[in-house]
Amino acid sequence: MENVATIKNTQSFKRVCKTFREAGYGITCKVLNAAYCGVPQTRKRMFIIGGLGEKDDFLAEMLDMGLADKPMTIRDYLGNSLGIDHYFRVPTNYSRRGVFSIDEPSMTIRAIDRPIPPGYKGNPKDSAPVSETRILTPKERSYIQTFPEEFEFFGGKSDVNTMIGNAVPVNFAKFVASALRAYIEAKGGKRQ
Repeated sequence: MENVATIKNTQSFKRVCKTFREAGYGITCKVLNAAYCGVPQTRKRMFIIGGLGEKDDFLAEMLDMGLADKPMTIRDYLGNSLGIDHYFRVPTNYSRRGVFSIDEPSMTIRAIDRPIPPGYKGNPKDSAPVSETRILTPKERSYIQTFPEEFEFFGGKSDVNTMIGNAVPVNFAKFVASALRAYIEAKGGKRQ
């Protein structure tokens, strides 16, 4: 399972984990930042992986071994293909920055696509003046979610933005799956 990191504080999450443990599953609950898992984006998510007959945290070491030493930036992943050095992302409130450099990981891609609001006057932490930026297109945001260029989204603009923003980044899922595969292979290929 995958969810926002704060899920661990809910009663429903604790009940689900208890139910799986009572059924004989060991559970690894790990918060991972996508920027260290092959995704050019700061996106912290809780992954919950269960294994029948396993000990709790059975996959934690394998997940830790695969983490990068430094966060991946947009430029690391896409090079100069966007044709920009800075972009605008509508902040959740105007006391936060809205202009970011492609030489840092993207902020979490959300399910919205808004133009630069005329009321945004800039923030001292912005990486460039807002006048020197543009928003990312839905296709560019899908690249940051590590969808391949040829992947097609269908539906209206709102539907496409929701699909992109709510998706688990492709490389994030691949990172977790690779750790699980390596764990299974290290145990001699025994699948549970």
